[in-house]
Amino acid sequence: MIDGTNRNWSARFWHALAMPLVKSGLSPNQVTWIGLFLVLGNCAFYLVHRESLWLGLGLMCSFAFDALDGAVARLTGKTSKYGGYLDAVIDRYQELAAYLAIAYVTDWWALAFLALSGSLLVSYNKARTALEIPIENHNWPDLMERFERIFVLCAALILDRFFTLPDFLGNRVLFLGLVIIAGLSHVTAVQRFLRARAMLLKAPEK
Repeated sequence: MIDGTNRNWSARFWHALAMPLVKSGLSPNQVTWIGLFLVLGNCAFYLVHRESLWLGLGLMCSFAFDALDGAVARLTGKTSKYGGYLDAVIDRYQELAAYLAIAYVTDWWALAFLALSGSLLVSYNKARTALEIPIENHNWPDLMERFERIFVLCAALILDRFFTLPDFLGNRVLFLGLVIIAGLSHVTAVQRFLRARAMLLKAPEK
């Protein structure tokens, strides 16, 4: 929602960060794959060191790098349908890796499942609608999109090292962060379902 409703500012920001990658000769798809390997590497190291602070910082940098593929594509004129598809698939694998790593270390499997399933449904409810009728991305600025989920997750991981919460809030900042992601992502999935329902009921039958 934040990134989608501030497109002019966000485009300038990502384009400025993407310029070194453009000058290095990396293609948009190469940037996408590098982003995946960075996330997987950080998650693998987390299984060893188990420090939420370092995972949060690592994921913050990894996800920021991954977000540059679209900017590189626009700056180089190499946008493609396959590139957009690849980026969407890789995004899902990145979230899957992050939540699985956290669940393995914390043993919060049920909570991680709710956060992951909500995240996937947010994406699916929009993508499935696009198979039925043409849609515009800027018409879907919803509550807990990928940018917001990543922000909450990274912030919770980083702050978990420094703060202890009351028992009724789960005692840990990371626990509360996952609860927020799980709850609001499912709310967002319902929000997108209701929008899709209204659009599809108005659309002419094929």
